[in-house]
Parts: sequence; structure tokens; C-alpha cells
Amino acid sequence: MSVGRAASQLEKDRPPYAVVGSQISFDEELFGRLFDPWVIKRFWAFLKPYKRNLMLGVGCVLVFTLTQLSIPLIIRAVIDDALLTDDAAHMLHMAVAVFAGVITLNYVVNHVQESVVGRIAEHLLFDLRRAMYVHLQVVSLSFMDRTEVGRLMSRLQGDVYALQEFLESSIFAIGDFVLLFGIIIVLLSLDLHLGALTLSVVPLLFLVRVVWLPHARRAFLVARETSSTANAALAENVHGIRAVQELGREDINFALFDEKATDNLRSHLRASKFTNMMIPIVDTLTGMAMVVVVVVGGDMVLGADLDVGTMVAFLFYVQRFFDPIRSLTIQYSIMQRAMAAGQRLFEVLDVPIEVDDKPGAVELKNIDGSIEFRNVTFGYVPDRPVLRDISFRVEPGETVALVGPTGSGKTSITALVHRFYDVWDGEVVVGGHDVRDVTQDSLGRQVAMVLQEPFLFSGSIFENIRYAKEDATRDDVIAAAKAVGAHDFIMRLDDGYETQLEQHGVNLSLGQRQLLSFARALVADARVLVLDEATANVDSYTELEIQRALARLLKGRTAMVIAHRLATIRGADRIIVLQDGAIIETGSHDELMDEGGLYSRLYRMNYASFDDIPDEEIRRLSSDDGD
Repeated sequence: MSVGRAASQLEKDRPPYAVVGSQISFDEELFGRLFDPWVIKRFWAFLKPYKRNLMLGVGCVLVFTLTQLSIPLIIRAVIDDALLTDDAAHMLHMAVAVFAGVITLNYVVNHVQESVVGRIAEHLLFDLRRAMYVHLQVVSLSFMDRTEVGRLMSRLQGDVYALQEFLESSIFAIGDFVLLFGIIIVLLSLDLHLGALTLSVVPLLFLVRVVWLPHARRAFLVARETSSTANAALAENVHGIRAVQELGREDINFALFDEKATDNLRSHLRASKFTNMMIPIVDTLTGMAMVVVVVVGGDMVLGADLDVGTMVAFLFYVQRFFDPIRSLTIQYSIMQRAMAAGQRLFEVLDVPIEVDDKPGAVELKNIDGSIEFRNVTFGYVPDRPVLRDISFRVEPGETVALVGPTGSGKTSITALVHRFYDVWDGEVVVGGHDVRDVTQDSLGRQVAMVLQEPFLFSGSIFENIRYAKEDATRDDVIAAAKAVGAHDFIMRLDDGYETQLEQHGVNLSLGQRQLLSFARALVADARVLVLDEATANVDSYTELEIQRALARLLKGRTAMVIAHRLATIRGADRIIVLQDGAIIETGSHDELMDEGGLYSRLYRMNYASFDDIPDEEIRRLSSDDGD
């Protein structure tokens, strides 16, 4: 079942735009809705284990905000009440003690809120990353086939950080809201007339933001897009540096990159201009409000209509009034980014696992290694089958070669043996069991694969060879390395089997990396060995050594070999010739040569590989009667 069809099985409360298609949606949209219930619901599921700490953090934020609101009132009381009494010194000492207590409480709850919220945010980051890793480890390959993995990982990393930032800022935003409305209430309660005049500048600020926000958002989006373009160009040139130097493209590529980098610089300067524009505007409005307090409030003090302490409190509150507005403006953008990020992130976590163990799946143990395809039809895209009614049997211990032009279905057959995908129709039987009836772990232990492009992991050579079997001993590893001819070059390295491999094993030659992948497959000791053009990247001498080693090691094992070069499969017990997803010939090399069919004619025409043969030539020979 395709990912598109599986989308209908996701949660019923998923919003209509959150659809998982044949490829996950990875647009560069920076802003989503201001409030997305579906994202909030999924987000809360990750926060629920930390509910108590979350409430503690919110409580500390509220207490912290109340201490901030109380400080100007304490100063007002000191000026208007304590200093005007007969026992001014005693009252002043009491005021200082109260002030010290509030400051201490302010420090304590501020420290607690920062610590608690920070810990929750870090745990959230950990939980989201772990959930993504676990899900991407088991998600069906049909999803990975349609998804750009590099972009997937970079977007998911950014999305996780966006949700972490949203958590931290949204908790503190509660305090900003309380502080903002608290200041308004206090100002109006202290003096309604002066408070209303002071707050008269607020509508002007919102008018400025209404005009500013659309232009700023466009500038931020352009800056993000140009950054992506410049980073993509940089990554492409770094990965392709060999081709760049070989073709002498350094100057041309630099000019192209310089153009993209210049666009990025200009867009960021423009975005920075919009960012920096608001700071002086807010400061100016703050100054205007303070002018109102000083001029009007001062006149009221002179007229004995306002106490000096109240005017001082007004000045403190006005100075703080625009801080929560600035913070909430930033929070507005953070929340929009978090909604867009959450939608993308939870879409990926909701991608269904199409290939999964059925209830009651059995463990595959002590199999004979036989493989059978029974009327198998399969494809990657609906209504476009890659294999059409394929049927054949591989006997235990038999080596079968699959040959045919690119797209004929060779790799698909081996992928179905490992159950990377499920067939549309028919059955794939390994060791007498339909692969859909056994656990994937046990099937994986019975089928080892060596691919054309060897993938080695960071770590030592020893760890890479025993990657599929962690309980393998050093003797097992060395025996496997000797069997494939890798032991000698390993021992020539300074640290031998403890040599640390760099990313993808680039500190080894391609042939050496392939030999290690052979050794890894042999250590796995699987009953079935799948070789996907595994000797294509080694030299002729190494290939000969590997073929000799495999001839000994394949005794008692079933092998399926994908080969493009016809000369490499002559020793196979049987050769299956595929074309357009169907089997057109089968037999040993000598039998196929005697039959005089397509394989025989192509072999006699001295083509080195099926991929060298024009499609029209294959079609002509297939339809030819052989005369």
C-alpha cells in the first residue's frame, strides 16, 4: 500500500492540509497558523510526562511576574508613605526589608523557572529526536524511496529546535501577558486620567506593527530561501570537488556561488533592516509615554493632584510596559514557525509502517535456504508493475544469477527476498515460509546482502565487520577477512583491525571497502547470500580472489547474484534472464548458449554488460526467430 493511500488511516483529527503524499511535504514554509489544535494536541502528548514540572515552571513564572509588578508599588509606598511619617527611619528599614525579600523571591523563582523550563525543553528535544530515530529506523523503504533523505534530516532537526524554542518562549509568554495586563490595570488604578494618557501611545505601536509585519515576514522568507540556495550550492561543490577540479570549473563555479552568496547577503541585510527598525520605534514610543508622565504627571504633582511616589511608579511601569509587547511580538513569530514545524514533524512520525510483522509472526530458524517466487507481481507505483507474474525456485545451496537490462526487475527480486517491500500479488517463500508470516528480525538474520556501493560506518574495521553479529569473536572476524582476501591489507594498516574508519570509510579504497562488506556478510553467517553487482568496484585480480573465496564459502548457502557483466556469471548453477519484469530464459550458461536464445546471441555479440546493449537491439533479438 502506498504512503498516499495510507494517509487516510492517520488520526481523524488531522487537519485537512496535513496530508502525507507519495513524498512527505517538505516545503520551506516558515510560518503556519497562529494556533493549530492538531499540532498542539500532538505536542502535548510529548509534554504530558513532565506535567508537574511544567506546572511548577508556570507557577514560578507567575510569581516572578508578580514580584516585578510589586517592586514599583513598594517604591511608591516608600516615597509617599514611609518617608512622610514621624517614624520615617523605622518605616524605611521595614521597606528595605520588604524590598530585599521581594528581590530575593524574584531571584529564587527566576532561577527555578529557568532551570525547570530549560530541563523540560532539553528532555523534549531528546524525546522528539528519539521518536524520530526509532520511527525512521522501521519506516518502510517505499517512504524512503520517495523522500530526499538529506533534506528530511535537515528539516527535522530544524523543526525539533523550533518546537523546543516554542515551549520555552510560550511558558515565558504567560508571564509577559500577565505583566502587560498587570501594568495596564495598575496604571489605571493608580490614576485613571494619567494612565489613559500614558497608554494612548499603544494604538500607534500596533498600527506600526500592522504595516511592518507583512514586509518583515517577506524579507525573512527571502533571506531563508537565499540561505538554502547558497548552502545547497556550497554542498554540491564540496561533494563534487573532484569533478570541479578535473573539469577546471573553479572560476565558473565561484562566480555562480558568488552570485548566490551576494543575493543571500542582500536579503539578510534587508531582513536586518526590518529587525532593527522596530527597536528605535519602540524606544521612541517609550520616550513619548515617559514624556506624557513627566509633563502631565509633573503638573498634577505641582497641583497636589498626584503623589510623587505614584509618578515615580508610573515612570517605572512605562519603562517596563513595552518589554512584554516586544517579547510577545517575537513569540507570535515563534508560535507560527512552531505550528509549521510541528505539522511537518508529526506528519513524518505518522507515516505508517507498511511492512510490519503480522500478529503471530513466527521466528525463522534452521531453514534450508530455499527461495521460491510464486506468481509474484510487484511495483513501486500503483498500476505500474515492475515484476509481472514471476515464478521460479532456488534450491538450497544453489547459486542463481539474475541478469537483464536496467529496470528489468533484478534488484526488486532481491529486495522482496529480504521483505523490504510487500508483493502486490503472489508469494515470496524463504525456507518454506511466506516472508509475510515470519518476523523481520529473524528473516534478516537468514538473508545477508552485499551491495554495489559498500556502506561502512564510523568506527573500527573490527566493529564494521561484525556489525550484523555483535557476538562474533575476533577469530570469527579474522576468518571472514581471510576468506575474502581482506586480512592482508588490514594487517598492513598501522592499527590493523582497530583502524578507525572515517565517514563512509573514505580512508580506504573502494575495493577495500567492498572487501570489508563481504567479510561483514560472511560473519553474519546467513543461509541466503544476496550479491548485488558486488564485485563491480574491485579490480580484476581482487575480483578473481573474491570469486575463489565465494566458491568455497557458498557451500551449503543459497546465493542470488545480480550481475550486469555477463562474464562474471558463467559459474552460476542457473541464470535467470529478465526483461521488462518477466522471465524470458532460464538455465545454466552452457544450456542457454546451446538454446541459442537472447542470452546466447548477446553473449556471442561480445557485449560486456546488458547495460551496454541498446534497448532496440534487445527488442529485435527477443522478437527474432533465431534464423
